[in-house]
Amino acid sequence: MAKEELVLRALEPEDIDLLYKWENDMKIWEVSNTLTPFSKHQLVKYIEQSQLDVFQTKQLRLIIELEVSKQVVGMIDLFDFDAFHQRGGVGIIIHQDYRQKGYAFEALQLFTQYCFNNLALNQLYANISINNNASIALFEKIGFERIGIKRKWRKTKDGFVDECMYQMLK
Repeated sequence: MAKEELVLRALEPEDIDLLYKWENDMKIWEVSNTLTPFSKHQLVKYIEQSQLDVFQTKQLRLIIELEVSKQVVGMIDLFDFDAFHQRGGVGIIIHQDYRQKGYAFEALQLFTQYCFNNLALNQLYANISINNNASIALFEKIGFERIGIKRKWRKTKDGFVDECMYQMLK
């Protein structure tokens, strides 16, 4: 059986339960720089605002979905969007049931192409904890280059960890 194609789509109101689950998963707060839970009300407002233009909101969150079955496999974000300097940060999360299947690679490829070709960005960047080997491998495979390390940058339950800075130029 052939692997289904991925599509990136805008957030929809029916994504609220999934968004609520992922945003309040304390296991991923460390990588998302989240400190407090989100209410459904906050997330409903976020979804409503996400329909605005990326040039207004300075961020873009897209759902990663299998094209035929409509199964959601993850989310990908553009944050700190800066139209003048033509850059933005990238973050991605893949649901644990869909990891190690190539979906993150395919979604990140689609997203970088969209950012460079449709949003006219000149560069993308990602900040990754030095011990997040899966994310480091993913971003390096796509073509992001490590440009530096911020020492003891992220506070974790086990102490401080370094954060790698990655960059991809158009």
